Amino acid sequence: MLSPNLILLYVEDPQESAAFYTRLLRCEPVAAFPNYVAYALEGGLTFSLWSTRAANFVSSGSGHRMELAFMVKDDGEVERLYMEWRNAGVSIEQDLMTAVFGRTFVALDPDGHRLRVCTPDK
Repeated sequence: MLSPNLILLYVEDPQESAAFYTRLLRCEPVAAFPNYVAYALEGGLTFSLWSTRAANFVSSGSGHRMELAFMVKDDGEVERLYMEWRNAGVSIEQDLMTAVFGRTFVALDPDGHRLRVCTPDK
């Protein structure tokens, strides 16, 4: 089976986005270049940021049609992160609410990528 092992977000300013994600993820990048920044996450997943201004960047797509989701242990952790991120000035697109799958909220990174915090499906 072929398993994805890299999440790549297109960003306007990799350094600004790296500062945001370093705070959010509470870890430093494993690679940092002017047009590309990468983080090694648990489980062998790499999360990276690629500049839309890089010389070899090609994409005809636009918009944000996906979410980067952070599943946490319980509703209390969802609520704690909501307050922490809100107090840190992270833009909140969807306020804390109860969906069919439990407590959740959606924040936005500097480029408008959707960041959902929720609990695992029960």
